[in-house]
Amino acid sequence: MSSFSDFGLSPDLLKGVAGLGFETPTPVQEKVIPLLLRGQRDLVALAQTGTGKTAAFGLPLLHLTDPARQEIQALVLAPTRELCLQIAKDLADFGRHAPHLRVLPVYGGAPIHVQMRTLARGVHILVATPGRLNDLMRRGSVRLEKVQRVVLDEADEMLNMGFQEDLETILKDVPEQARTLLFSATMPRQVAAIAGKYLHDPEEIILGRRNAGAENVTHECYTVHARDRYQALKRIIDARPGFYGIVFCRTRQETQDVAVKLAGDGYGSDALHGDLSQDQRDRVMRAFRARMVQILVATDVAARGLDVDDLTHIVNYDLPGDPDVYTHRSGRTGRAGKAGVSIVLVHMREDYKIRVIERLMNKRFEYKAVPGGREICEAQLVAQLEQIRDLKPAGDEIEAYLPKITEVLGDLSREELLRRFALRGISRFLDYYRGAVDLNVEHHHDRPDRGDRGERPERPGRGPGPDSGPVGEPMDGDVLRLRVNLGARNGLTPPLLISVINRATPGPKLRVGRIRILEHDSLFEVSADSARILLPNLNGGDFNGRRVRAVVDHGPARAEARGPGRPGGFRKRPHGPPHRH
Repeated sequence: MSSFSDFGLSPDLLKGVAGLGFETPTPVQEKVIPLLLRGQRDLVALAQTGTGKTAAFGLPLLHLTDPARQEIQALVLAPTRELCLQIAKDLADFGRHAPHLRVLPVYGGAPIHVQMRTLARGVHILVATPGRLNDLMRRGSVRLEKVQRVVLDEADEMLNMGFQEDLETILKDVPEQARTLLFSATMPRQVAAIAGKYLHDPEEIILGRRNAGAENVTHECYTVHARDRYQALKRIIDARPGFYGIVFCRTRQETQDVAVKLAGDGYGSDALHGDLSQDQRDRVMRAFRARMVQILVATDVAARGLDVDDLTHIVNYDLPGDPDVYTHRSGRTGRAGKAGVSIVLVHMREDYKIRVIERLMNKRFEYKAVPGGREICEAQLVAQLEQIRDLKPAGDEIEAYLPKITEVLGDLSREELLRRFALRGISRFLDYYRGAVDLNVEHHHDRPDRGDRGERPERPGRGPGPDSGPVGEPMDGDVLRLRVNLGARNGLTPPLLISVINRATPGPKLRVGRIRILEHDSLFEVSADSARILLPNLNGGDFNGRRVRAVVDHGPARAEARGPGRPGGFRKRPHGPPHRH
């Protein structure tokens, strides 16, 4: 088995790799690093996210860079801000013992004049998103005539996001003799066309099969009526204690609706979609990476370039229109050798989509039944018992409390103690799933293909961004509208507002009607009785270091009560067992 020292990398880089705990190269690193260090040809590498691609191209780039030359010698292009920052961080980590190598990420959403000043001081390796790089080139802050190596990372994602024109503008400015390295998870026609036009006699490396999904991801399919998708989603999550994953929806509005429903039902969830500001997006992603949020509900565009390890599940609440997109979604779990599960919720008219995806991946879906109440309760019980079993043995300090424990529980038999102990852990699930109906639909796998009439393109300008309309259901009866001094500029989203309300609510959770996130503050509806309970507890609370202030809003209803689009269908009182994560 090879090691990183076999590649002939500089001692400084080997020290950095060892400090990160890397010992054995991954398959993509074993194949790519020697070619980049000693070969001269361009390269096309097909590999899934999470296979170690960044080190595969990053270590050779760092090794081949001459720190004495104060010019951009290598360019890495990435589709999103998140991936751009992650690549730059990884390169900095690899080169931490070679401080003379300067790496700079440039991307939209950050002050361009700060980036221009840093570029003026000299950069060796530039990591960039195509849009921001083109802007810097137009301003004269970036010149590419000395670039020797260009890396296109996640090229299929860049083209899916509409960067083809930007890419072509950039590549035309790169010297003819520069070496171009293209990394992609799939090879659609657009990527093949770019490779054919700008790469010269490239070598091709395929890790796994062309356009195939990750090997250690299993694929499960659940067939339900469209109206039951949300209930099926909750059951699937409840049957998998420790769920940490992404739920993909087709539109911004549906993304927000599902995230709000999950948060209202007590799950740790939030939404990621194109209407969020960069500050809101960063806040959501920090919470997700820290596992303060266990369920991220996202659109494909918003989730592109995310680099989050240890995801246990991907759920396709909607199947994507492009089968290649499913490969990208599923590849976000099962990374770095770990197992993952990709789940699809389909209705009966979507059989043909499943068959197309199966042919693309050369893998079959496992058709499974939506779990019932008994299965869910058993899964929750087993998870809690395993946690107790794995606790470290109690120290001597517990001995002092044993007489009191015996005094309180001594008259209970061993069997009765076990029963009560088990009931305490799953009582809310037993209550909720008692008499639960079967959500499964009989599945006919050999039905002829039919066109899918459920496809809806995502329309720009829709969705619950700052001041873009309310989400949630209108309330009946004596309703008050409250105004809180938190808004989009504070990183507030509807699920985060629900979390603030939950923390300020003693006893049972309150029902909340429509929510509207504005730029500087926000509005939400509750019953008059709930307002009397909530206001004293809400005032004086804290949200990300800002003191919370809430008052009754007596202004006219205006658009807050109406708003564009369909209501989000949110109820604050939980429809499922409370999940406090």
